[in-house]
Amino acid sequence: MNKKRRGSLGEKLAIDFLQKKGYRILQQNYRYERCEIDIIAENGDVLVFVEVKARTSALYGEPVEAVTESKQNKIRKVAEGYLTEHEIQDTSCRFDIIAIKFLNGKTDIEHIEEAF
Repeated sequence: MNKKRRGSLGEKLAIDFLQKKGYRILQQNYRYERCEIDIIAENGDVLVFVEVKARTSALYGEPVEAVTESKQNKIRKVAEGYLTEHEIQDTSCRFDIIAIKFLNGKTDIEHIEEAF
């Protein structure tokens, strides 16, 4: 599975997973300047910015390890852009990670709320 296909499949699985948990998906692949957030959703009255990381092996570490401090800063910047662009104020926000592993024909999904 190539990187692009793995990423698209991971995002689709993440959206399905979140919807089953009652989240309302607002936007996918939101871009601001040259950065992107994979999923923007609502969970009750909380706006949730979700980074999805999918891996087919542990060769380069766990999926969650790919969300480095630099990546977190970029996600925060995009979130600020989203809030400004949509004139959203006084709303609780959080940053989640969905880590997906495709190993030995199985798919494992881990949802880390308030990841950073």
